[in-house]
Amino acid sequence: MKKIINLILAICLIAWLGCGGGTDSTSGDNESKPVIGYTSKDLSNPFFNIIGDTLKSEAAKHGYGVVVVDGGDKAETQDKQIDDFISQKVKAIVVSPCDSKSVGASIRKANKAGIPVFTVDLACTDETAEIVSHVETDNYGGGKLAGEAMIKALGKDGGKVLILHLKTADSCIQRVDGFTEVITAHNKELAEGAEKIEIIETLPGGGNQQQSKKSTEDFVQGNKDLRAIFAINDPSALGAYTALKQVGMEKQVTIVGFDGEKAGKQAIKDGKIFADPVQYPDKMAEITIKSIVEYIDGKKPEKLIKIPAELYFKEDADKDPDLK
Repeated sequence: MKKIINLILAICLIAWLGCGGGTDSTSGDNESKPVIGYTSKDLSNPFFNIIGDTLKSEAAKHGYGVVVVDGGDKAETQDKQIDDFISQKVKAIVVSPCDSKSVGASIRKANKAGIPVFTVDLACTDETAEIVSHVETDNYGGGKLAGEAMIKALGKDGGKVLILHLKTADSCIQRVDGFTEVITAHNKELAEGAEKIEIIETLPGGGNQQQSKKSTEDFVQGNKDLRAIFAINDPSALGAYTALKQVGMEKQVTIVGFDGEKAGKQAIKDGKIFADPVQYPDKMAEITIKSIVEYIDGKKPEKLIKIPAELYFKEDADKDPDLK
């Protein structure tokens, strides 16, 4: 009888461990590893794929697995994903918010469950939600660089400018604010004979090619004298270019983008985009993992880390080894 009882206990223990009861893990590739959950804004944007892939590779160096899920640019989807991470009792949650404000409610649930939350690229603007550390590009500074590139492109001729925006993203708001500040200052100190750079409209670009293409198509129908577009990221810039090419305005209208992803850099090399303030998603992810490990080890990571952007022109693309 004693042997039978011991056998039953052994079988129960094996079954319990097999269901993950003995580890802080989820199923699949991350089995037996403590897990970090990352919910991305939109994995159709290569920028966020780089963040996800780098989070995985960097976390693996410290013995962690990373589960990457796609918010699909829908706040409701992302809220459910954060709830799932809480249910799975992950070690930490990393978020690139689909909506910088509304994501706060889900983050507060993680706070209540005792799971640390980190944000990358896009910030949470809900001040009642607790974020351990946020890593981003210096988006305001990058927006100012975009303004400087626009001034260089248009020169003394100036002209009318369209902005393709994404107002649900705090990072994009900062970019547009920086851009607008530089253009406004430029217009106040015009050289003799120079014309103003006039921002005549701000339209939703959605941060993607489809919506930016549609907004540009609709706008140029009644604005054939448009001279330039500032797009808040490369997918928006590429969508705008497609719309301009369809109506034969691609050489008339100068595009300044933002990101410096490979497709954007190639477009700069091909003369489709004039310039980009380049940001570094791999560095963002590396620093995020470093902050998570520090926090778990009982240290206090920096609350806000900004990575400077750098302007990238055709001359940079022509010697870029990644584009050979």
